[in-house]
Amino acid sequence: MPQDVPTHRAPQPVHTILEGRTCRLRPLDPARDTDGLYALSHGPSKEQQWAYLFTGPYADKASFAEHVETIAAGTGDPIYWAVADKNDRAIGWLSLMRIDRANRTIEVGSILYTPALQRTVAATEAQYLIARHVFEALGYRRFEWKCNDLNEPSKRAAVRLGFSYEGLFRQHMIAKGRNRDTAWFAMIDADWPRIKAAFEAWLDPENFDPKGWQKRGLAAFR
Repeated sequence: MPQDVPTHRAPQPVHTILEGRTCRLRPLDPARDTDGLYALSHGPSKEQQWAYLFTGPYADKASFAEHVETIAAGTGDPIYWAVADKNDRAIGWLSLMRIDRANRTIEVGSILYTPALQRTVAATEAQYLIARHVFEALGYRRFEWKCNDLNEPSKRAAVRLGFSYEGLFRQHMIAKGRNRDTAWFAMIDADWPRIKAAFEAWLDPENFDPKGWQKRGLAAFR
């Protein structure tokens, strides 16, 4: 039988600061973040970094700055956070998007992880912080991750973080003038206690050796 659930609307996400041990999520600040993010995201690997995003790379810093101004000002859908290191230097960003308050469903997307953030503890902790915010502070019941089916690193990341693969939406959209097949992943509120416990066990400093290498992988804790 279908399960009855409360039918209240989830709140609209608003800019807030989410503190972690290795990073913090905070509102983008164009005045102090643009130069650093442009340098980090427009180096030798810029084509790879922007390949599966809907915009970029940018021809020059002025056009990038215009984009940062636009996304930083947004308070509706999507709403962006800078991923900042412990010195409060922005090293990437992510957003909450496709917000369905009536059904309490939301997606994390438009994720830009620069080389300074990729393959770090902070890269994982940022996803833990936003997932915890979605489920515990905002009370959403479903949290989605979608990506171009050609984006193998993103698909691996989704599974590693605890999202379950739900299927392929063929020709789901047009991205940069090309057909995009979209791989669909999600976690739900019933999954969250198990996923949260795994995140917290993995993030515990005791899980890392003196050189900072993990002793057990994230999936091993689930």
